[in-house]
Order: sequence, then structure tokens, then C-alpha cells
Amino acid sequence: MHGNGITTASGFKTRDFDSILREIERSFDVHEALGTNLGGVHFELTGDDVTECIGGGISESDLDRNYASLCDPRLNYAQALEMAFLVGRLLGGRRGPSPSVPSLR
Repeated sequence: MHGNGITTASGFKTRDFDSILREIERSFDVHEALGTNLGGVHFELTGDDVTECIGGGISESDLDRNYASLCDPRLNYAQALEMAFLVGRLLGGRRGPSPSVPSLR
């Protein structure tokens, strides 16, 4: 999460859902190539319907709708759930969108 911070032209500190996912996928790839297992991932998230991270149905123009973070942008409940399913697929050795949840993109 922390390596994916960006600041928009309007001054919002945010993170991009797809960039976070790509970093996780690359981490899985590196561990697979080395014959090791990824020990865990860390997310800034909330169960609230915030608009702090772009992607997963939130665009840059949506950020001011419910940007509530005082420190680090968090995935909202829908983005966090989608990320959890995608990470679960990676843990199972599969890539691509999860067939069990509708796409938020």
C-alpha cells in the first residue's frame, strides 16, 4: 500500500487499486520464481463507503465525495472485498477476475 501513494492535480493524496494489485501480483511472481511463499500483504482499508483510493469504481473526480482520511488513503469496503477475492485467487494459483464477485471496474 505505502509504495502506491500518488497526489492528484487537485491535491488529493490517493492510491490506485490497479497499481496495488499489480504490485501484489509481481510479489507473488517473485516468490514463485524463488520457490518461496509470500508471507502476507498489508492494506489500509475501512468498512466505510469512503472515496479515498481510485479504481474499483472510484475515479479521480469522485475523491472529494467522501474523502475522510486524516492520514493514509484507504480502500473502501467494496474495493477491499474485491482485492481480497483477487488475492485469494493468487493464493490459489489463478489469475484474472474473480467469477464469484461482480467487477467494480
